Amino acid sequence: MEHLTGTRIRREATPATVNLRRCKLVVIKGAQRGTEFVVAGDVFRVGKAPENDLVLADETVSRVHFEIARDAKGYLVRDMKSTNGTFLDGAEVKEAYLRAGSVIGLGACELKFTPFEERIEILPSEKESLGEMVGKSAAMREIFGLIEKIAPTDATVLIEGETGTGKDMIARTLHQLSPRHNAPFIVVDCGAVAGTLIESELFGHEKGSFTGAVAARQGAFELASGGTVFLDELGELSLDLQPKLLRVLEQRELRRVGGTKTIKVDLRVIAATRKDLRSEVEKGKFREDLYFRLNVVPITAPSLRERREDIPLLIDAMLGKLNTSTAGVSGVELSEQTRAALMAHDWPGNVRELRNVIERALALGADPGMLVAPLGTQDPNKGGAHRDGLQFEPGASFRDTKEKWNELFERRYLTWLITRADGNISKAARDADMDRKYLHKLLRKYAISVEGIEDDN
Repeated sequence: MEHLTGTRIRREATPATVNLRRCKLVVIKGAQRGTEFVVAGDVFRVGKAPENDLVLADETVSRVHFEIARDAKGYLVRDMKSTNGTFLDGAEVKEAYLRAGSVIGLGACELKFTPFEERIEILPSEKESLGEMVGKSAAMREIFGLIEKIAPTDATVLIEGETGTGKDMIARTLHQLSPRHNAPFIVVDCGAVAGTLIESELFGHEKGSFTGAVAARQGAFELASGGTVFLDELGELSLDLQPKLLRVLEQRELRRVGGTKTIKVDLRVIAATRKDLRSEVEKGKFREDLYFRLNVVPITAPSLRERREDIPLLIDAMLGKLNTSTAGVSGVELSEQTRAALMAHDWPGNVRELRNVIERALALGADPGMLVAPLGTQDPNKGGAHRDGLQFEPGASFRDTKEKWNELFERRYLTWLITRADGNISKAARDADMDRKYLHKLLRKYAISVEGIEDDN
């Protein structure tokens, strides 16, 4: 059972540090006397059944005797309807908070509870890439170092940062480097799902629980059991659903919409938001206990303008992927003038904007620098093309010329976008950071079919 405090990385010469809160159980009475167990995860179960975290082979111990869960106040021991009861310092309890040195009795066995804190230095990684992320800046190498330390744990992670900074890549890398990497990685965009459907998306529903629920359905937490669930844009989650999410985090159990059965889940939770959740708590828009429970390991994804030295690495990585995965794109090289223009741009959309600019420019056969800075020259008295291939016509108004090229760009980009998403409208909208209804409107405007797409340019 782990909790990291003070983990917001400091940009200092000295190494960043984290305090890793842990606890252990020591068997002080019974056949396994003297054995120590470090409590890992958010919920730790003890009993004689093999599925428990701590298995005590004793006939006086129930199959699942008790569990220890961590919440905002501390560590809570909870009896699981055992035959012989659970005792805390000699008194039988249904549930109670543990103190340092508490003795838990179960049947003929006794366990001593001991919390401890481990101070860990987070040194910047020597790597310039980790998972799908690249970066040589101090900010990114410190994040790489933190990921390498916490990925093997089940600690809940809260990733904050502006739109397009790569919070999803951080989450995916944490999963890929964890012991759960062969299990599901389920993504839920809390800002993209309609408010009336988000509860079903997260918790699932039973048949007939609401209009349209023609069959029972598993939610993200069930589907991710054994793996990781990534809650993107968590700051958009409504206040009425936040207590239900808190229950999943604290007890690793849920009920489907319209259901009465309690379902246990084994998963790691990673959340991301572009909002300042601490500020949202102060405004009364986000529950403080949920914020505490999510903010076990906070990571702040830096904006691209804060790590400009990473732009050349990002460009090369993006071009490398495009050269191998995109039809008709091979061996693309950017001029020094273009690279300078890309380096000078402020990138309000961060890494996502950089990727979109490069992909759009290559799809149009244009110079990426033209989309962010005025590169190239052309004789204003003559027609002809820039070196990016754009053709301007003498006598055509600015408005007409702009509309012509906007339509060409939109048609080509939308065709490429929806093809890349294999016809999945929701995925295409997320990739383009676009409202799904607006994407539908544009597809209808240009008569682009989701099935059997053809480029009519």
